[in-house]
Amino acid sequence: MDERLPPDVEEKVARLQDLQEQLRLILVRKQQLQLQLAESQNALEAIEKLSDDCEVYKAAGYVMFKSTKAKVLEELKDKRDTLELRIKTLEKQEALLRRQFEELRREVNKLLSTIP
Repeated sequence: MDERLPPDVEEKVARLQDLQEQLRLILVRKQQLQLQLAESQNALEAIEKLSDDCEVYKAAGYVMFKSTKAKVLEELKDKRDTLELRIKTLEKQEALLRRQFEELRREVNKLLSTIP
């Protein structure tokens, strides 16, 4: 008795595994961006509490240099906005992949139930 799946079912199972991996990668990337967003938001809140004449230092790689509160606030707000946009984009991709995954999973289950 041959235990192999029909080629069309094997192809769909492979596609299902591919979608699952893509979804995993998107979730990992989204989590990384959410952590960066939280760090940026914390820095933004801390700097907003400082007086306007307070010295502010900014890290760039291994170097720290003096900057102004206004300049650092502007950069952090830009970074926050960019991160929020990237997270929203990943959430849209995630939703699309989840729909595709569920549709294909149902299709594969249906095909598997018809195999004797």
